[in-house]
Amino acid sequence: MGIIGWILLGLVAGVIAKAILPGDDPGGMIVTIILGIVGALLGGLIAKALGFGDPIDEFFDLSTWLAAIIGAILVLIAYRAFAGRGRRA
Repeated sequence: MGIIGWILLGLVAGVIAKAILPGDDPGGMIVTIILGIVGALLGGLIAKALGFGDPIDEFFDLSTWLAAIIGAILVLIAYRAFAGRGRRA
């Protein structure tokens, strides 16, 4: 799957991650979309490294979508943890 496919997958994964974890995010929707793209790439690479199928090959494969969504959720949680510290001070 090419870089355009990963960007599109990341956009959708970011929106799904935001729907699963609603709330006021520091940075707004643009940052959430970028985090979705990063999370999709990270999730795909981690899933491939752990041997869970081959999520990097096929766009319409279930393992690709699960890896991207889980990766986007993890990146969104990490971002909220680090960016939220500065807002409370």
